[in-house]
Amino acid sequence: MNIAAIQQALREFARDRDWDQFHSPKNLAIALSVEAAELLERFQWLKDDESHRLAENPEDYRAVREEIADVLIYLLRLADLMSIDLEEAVQEKMRKNAEKYPVELAKGNAVKYNRRDQ
Repeated sequence: MNIAAIQQALREFARDRDWDQFHSPKNLAIALSVEAAELLERFQWLKDDESHRLAENPEDYRAVREEIADVLIYLLRLADLMSIDLEEAVQEKMRKNAEKYPVELAKGNAVKYNRRDQ
């Protein structure tokens, strides 16, 4: 995936439609949250095993695929507008997560790091 190329295409898409006036960081963050909620809605009330088998239903799979794309589109647009290098941000966050969740403490453990001793 070429993040920069996708961001450029999204930038042009918005510019061609005169949507930059609506694409403030606040509005994009809200839109991202709305799309994430729409993704969640596709999984609402499913049992865990049903969620794993969602791809067996082409219509449901297509809908989830589209919602995931919408989430990514708004995330990429927001990061671009705020001049956030996503590759760098992800690498930095992964380093922090590795420190926060060392394998010897986190492997097979779903308890959040700050609640382990409670």
